[in-house]
Amino acid sequence: MGVSPKAGYLTFTQVASALAQVRSGQVKPYAVMAKARWAEAPETPTSDEGGVPGLYASFWHGLWAPKGTPPKVIAALDRAVIETLADPAVRQRFIELGQEPWPRDKQTPGGLATQQKAEIEKWWPIIKAAGIRAE
Repeated sequence: MGVSPKAGYLTFTQVASALAQVRSGQVKPYAVMAKARWAEAPETPTSDEGGVPGLYASFWHGLWAPKGTPPKVIAALDRAVIETLADPAVRQRFIELGQEPWPRDKQTPGGLATQQKAEIEKWWPIIKAAGIRAE
């Protein structure tokens, strides 16, 4: 999360969207909503360190295929993702953008399903309590 020093507004955003502005001084980050500091902005405290313990929100990506996609196709996609994320240049570019790739054991259809389930369990009660609806 960060604040524009000139406009005086607060935003919660994905690090990849704000890192260039943070680096240029256009935006002042107050905290990262994570348990650990960003590798690319280690001077920015975590939400725990900033006085809001437990305020974590992660941005993550996954690939989904239509129901009924043949297992061979799923396996080929999985292998391609794993090989791509193992490439040091690709990993470094993700890190530079504030997107640390998941550990190898999570880079599977099962790992993605577990992550998605955990996110639904975390956010669904908040969404329901706030009365948020899709438009």
